[in-house]
Amino acid sequence: MPRVLPENEESYLCTPLRINEDQSYFITGFNPNVSTHVAHHMLIYGCEEPGSMDPIWNCGEMAAKQPGVVSEQPCKSKPNIIYAWAHEAPKLDLPKDVGFRIGKDSSIKYLVLQVHYGKLDNLPSSGDDSGVFLQFTEKPQPKVAGVLLLGTGGLAPPHSTTFFETACEIDDPRVIHPFAYRVHTHALGKVVSGWRVQGKSKWDLIGKKNPQQPQMFYPVEHEENVLTTGDVIAARCTMVNSRDETVYIGSTNNDEMCNFYLMYWVDGGEPISPNTCFTPGPPNWSWGGWAMGAGLENIPDEAASTL
Repeated sequence: MPRVLPENEESYLCTPLRINEDQSYFITGFNPNVSTHVAHHMLIYGCEEPGSMDPIWNCGEMAAKQPGVVSEQPCKSKPNIIYAWAHEAPKLDLPKDVGFRIGKDSSIKYLVLQVHYGKLDNLPSSGDDSGVFLQFTEKPQPKVAGVLLLGTGGLAPPHSTTFFETACEIDDPRVIHPFAYRVHTHALGKVVSGWRVQGKSKWDLIGKKNPQQPQMFYPVEHEENVLTTGDVIAARCTMVNSRDETVYIGSTNNDEMCNFYLMYWVDGGEPISPNTCFTPGPPNWSWGGWAMGAGLENIPDEAASTL
């Protein structure tokens, strides 16, 4: 961050970094540099074009706004989160010979750093310069990293526990090697879990977390559980709505979100495409539904919704 002075708690500010389009680079590690206890969490987005060309802008989905600064999304379109940091998160090194391709021959032409500022008590008078040191090389890596985003639409009725579920079949011919995951909801989320499903009925846990804990990337449960053609990747967000009104999926603090991010590597020069998996969510779509759903069987209901 270019020594910013956020005026409001719960601000989300973004700053862009343009990548040389004449050269391919491969990010192999992320080393957070947080000099004070000001940043609540940080995200790095890979963008074809940033939401703004300004040095900083407001970019939170449900945030306080910095006066005199424009408000835009982190990316103009197709945001791709490639890194997340939260309190106490250590340096993240990608597996050997794995890298995120950026610059030439990649849709990622900009990196955008988003910092969520919580309390401002420790903000230095000179401004905050929290950020991330990128470990990178120009040497092509034999394995390319990517992030697959799973999400849902849907709604949670008042005074209810609701399962927001999504699932997609893998059709990439390569072997996909998951190595980290991240979960995201707003206030109603209690548990988010991600699974590999084989033959519509054999379930293997990728990872699960309480989304009210730091929303960073965590190691998967079993790196040997790879994904291949025909496998299904599935995720569930368990939401408990104690409010008197229905809560819908949306971008504000009063809305909800259900996201499961899977960081993986594959052999070759390109990550898998498409890199998103979205479903309509409840009440119409479910893991077990046939007309509107994935038609999955032997669903581990208890394990998918408890820690």
